[in-house]
Amino acid sequence: MSAVVATDIVKTFGEVTALDGVSLEFEEGIVYGLLGPNGAGKTTLIRVLATLLKPDSGSAIVAGTDVVADPVGARHKIGLAGQSAAVDEFLTGRENVEMVGRLYNLPKKEAKRQADDVLERINLTDSADRNVGTYSGGMRRRLDVAASMVGRPQVLFLDEPTTGIDPGSRIHLWDLIEDLVDGGTTVLLTTQYLDEADQLAARIGVIDHGRLIAEGTSDELKARLGGDVVEIHVEETDRASAAAVLTRVAGEDPTGERLALSIPAPDGSRTLTAVVRELDAASVEPKDIALRKPTLDDVFLTLTGHKADSEGEPESAASRGRGRR
Repeated sequence: MSAVVATDIVKTFGEVTALDGVSLEFEEGIVYGLLGPNGAGKTTLIRVLATLLKPDSGSAIVAGTDVVADPVGARHKIGLAGQSAAVDEFLTGRENVEMVGRLYNLPKKEAKRQADDVLERINLTDSADRNVGTYSGGMRRRLDVAASMVGRPQVLFLDEPTTGIDPGSRIHLWDLIEDLVDGGTTVLLTTQYLDEADQLAARIGVIDHGRLIAEGTSDELKARLGGDVVEIHVEETDRASAAAVLTRVAGEDPTGERLALSIPAPDGSRTLTAVVRELDAASVEPKDIALRKPTLDDVFLTLTGHKADSEGEPESAASRGRGRR
């Protein structure tokens, strides 16, 4: 059974088309990663699927429930952690999580048990009885994610969940997400970290300018580049000459930003050799040159022409709710 089925979703804000006929479908029990640059439509799509925004047209079924026709029914099956932590700073961390459990209609003892479990797994047990007003930004973020998980929702929407937290907590979150999926929860994850999608997502969609422009497994997306990649790093004064060399060799403009440039290398070491010879002929001495396997960064740059942005789409106040009404 499909966990999420979105069909031709359109959402506009004035003259801005945030979603331009987005359709996607994925099965239960996986992490689906949604990648896209700043303003691509990722957060808007999550708001629609989480019942926080009504689409102008199109339909969406989440956990078997139509989110437009029956938003209340859908909210009992989903969890959401948005880009900004939605926590009450006058309550303790434990009280925040228990409150969300009660909103899921968990019995008081079960809400407490689930809160204790997620707080331990998110590495916040030692701070659980402090007021959230004393928490750092990263701790608030972790608490918000923990609260979204306490009701064990069928489908969990995580909008850049590891942004702003330390590497150790990020690994804890990865482990927790994988545990949730092992337990049957389906996760839709947006992220600015391509290695995160590579690590967690069984399937990945790439969204740009409100359209889904590519979809597949990580390996399938990487295979679009046709094999290895030659990457060079050059001085600023050599960038234009190096780019011209790579264009001649590849028959297309190189991707990359600043002083790192790359091209597909369908012939592997032969392409690398050709690049070295052409750079030498052009009197360009690279700081570094390598033949490597493609990454999701390469795929992303090729598909969108830019890197994944570290800044998310603007959030309205409504988007900070988790859809647990």
